[in-house]
Amino acid sequence: MIAEGFLAAGARVYINARKAAACDAAAREMACVSLPADVSTLEGIERLVSALQRHESRLDILVNNAGAAWGAPFEEFPESGWDKVADLNLKAPFFLTQRLLPMLRRTRDERPAKVLNIASIDGISMSALETYSYHASKAGLIHLTRRLALRLVRDGIVMSGIAPGAFASEMNRDARDRADEIETLIPAGRIGKPDDMAGAAVYLASRAGDYVVGETLVVDGAATYAR
Repeated sequence: MIAEGFLAAGARVYINARKAAACDAAAREMACVSLPADVSTLEGIERLVSALQRHESRLDILVNNAGAAWGAPFEEFPESGWDKVADLNLKAPFFLTQRLLPMLRRTRDERPAKVLNIASIDGISMSALETYSYHASKAGLIHLTRRLALRLVRDGIVMSGIAPGAFASEMNRDARDRADEIETLIPAGRIGKPDDMAGAAVYLASRAGDYVVGETLVVDGAATYAR
């Protein structure tokens, strides 16, 4: 949704995913560039940065959107479920942004580079699901966004975030497959549409969002308030 919004706004877009075939297929569909790599590891991050540097010398907008979830009863919750989610949701945005800092700095002469961290309303309020590492990692990402924003703005880089509610996706299959049921829980009466997410991202990445530093924009149809 975000990639399509940026493409419609005239940006040159590179997308990343762990699965090369899926990444390549999405890039063909949207007419952008595929850079597959597993950003849950430092090796994968370095691979992605190297691939991007073969195309560009600077980076105007970085969207940290890779994420994972894991659900299990508290008594059975495994270390693997904790580490997988925390590494991808919280550690990856930090180190990917760190490694891309030189490319982001090169944009500052014209206008600020932007970094958008995609959090979740589960980082703000509780759902009924026993997704302990997901809740903790997304809450951590919201706070990390504030802390990193203080540091990066000195380099002419503006970091902010988005906390989505229910949007249909491969990860949020409830919103995708049971939209009629999920909509009854949302005060706005519907799940999020692609334009809702694209509009939020384009706003923060545009000149209109230059003075929004460290904030996380909630895009959820007031679902957070209804929990």
